[in-house]
Amino acid sequence: MTEKELKGLFNWFENWFKDQGIGAYWAEILGFIINLVLVLFLTYLLDRILRVIIVWLFKRFSKSTAITYDDYLVKSNFPRYVSHYGPVLLFWYLEPFLFDGYDLLSDIVLKLVDIYIVVLTVLVVRSTLRSTVWYLRTKDQYKDKPLESYLQVLMIFAWAIGIILGISILTGYELKSLVTLGAASAAAMLIFRDTILGFVASIQITVNDIVRIGDWISMPKYGADGEVSEINLATVIVRNWDMTFTTVPTYSLISDSFQNWRGMQESGGRRIKRALMIKQNTVRFLKAEDLQRLSKVQLIGDLIKHRQDTIDKHNLRVNADKDLSVNGRNQTNLGLFRAYIDRYLQNTSGINKQMTLMVRPLAPTAEGVPIEIYCFSSDKVWKNYEYIMADIMDHIMASVSYFDLEIFELPSGSDLGKLQKLNG
Repeated sequence: MTEKELKGLFNWFENWFKDQGIGAYWAEILGFIINLVLVLFLTYLLDRILRVIIVWLFKRFSKSTAITYDDYLVKSNFPRYVSHYGPVLLFWYLEPFLFDGYDLLSDIVLKLVDIYIVVLTVLVVRSTLRSTVWYLRTKDQYKDKPLESYLQVLMIFAWAIGIILGISILTGYELKSLVTLGAASAAAMLIFRDTILGFVASIQITVNDIVRIGDWISMPKYGADGEVSEINLATVIVRNWDMTFTTVPTYSLISDSFQNWRGMQESGGRRIKRALMIKQNTVRFLKAEDLQRLSKVQLIGDLIKHRQDTIDKHNLRVNADKDLSVNGRNQTNLGLFRAYIDRYLQNTSGINKQMTLMVRPLAPTAEGVPIEIYCFSSDKVWKNYEYIMADIMDHIMASVSYFDLEIFELPSGSDLGKLQKLNG
């Protein structure tokens, strides 16, 4: 179809309205609206048809080849992005006929179409680069390489070029002029470095949901340990638990390491991790009278009986000589103490039983055998958490003597006085 025929086709509705007796102004407006709707509908229809056809062809082609690269192209939506070129080129071709006589509107629409083509091209490049990274990840020689970092660098360049082209299209400046402007921008970046870094960091913090106002964060480098009260362009203000304020550079939340306690606050509990140092020389095997006495402890009475039955059967099977306690298997006061603590925690209402709960001995040290309590309190409010933890530790420390165990502590005060009396 020639340009003359296309122009006549676009003028058909306007001429028809004039033939119906409608004024020239309204005939032109109505004709333009109908032409615009038809062009947009035709563009949309072509977009849908091309998308289905091109995606189907790519999928069929990828299944028929042994190479996996084309599979990754399909996964990264490469065919879908490519299919958009057809409709936009059709609209670009019909635009002079559609906006004939509307020079200002035509100029704006052409700029928007050109910008759309630039953005679409960047998306095609991104899709290709992603597919390449995914494909290289399947190769042994690239599995340990930081391919994502290279991808991000290349995408920064791609978007930078796209933005420069977009500005050139909108403003009408040549790329040469924009390069000169870029040099001036570089100087400005040096002057406003902190502000720019803060602005970039603010975007990353928001997009990645790294920190929110009200989060409890710990940043020892800056002496910050408290709730975030304010996030500005250049600084983050942290209200510490001692009611002082610490000002942290916004960019440091991206460049430095810090601890965000939001995960704990949103979870089912707050961790309790405490250890008692037990004197090693107080750990011993338990005799029958010891077991009989400890069987009266309600939390572990059934456990002692069950364990002893199992131990007796084992010792009988291996014919252990129990004239010496070290022969065969035996129960120890430290083992029963650990079992008691575990049962006690299981029966404490303030402990979340759905999260990790254990009592474990750590490696012996010069101060004794550490018995560590590891569990989570149901209440995460600081004051209540401290109360629950203190109540547990008070009870456990008071229970140590019932198992003929002693807690290690360095001699001081009255202990030194007793030593002096013994020596003298």
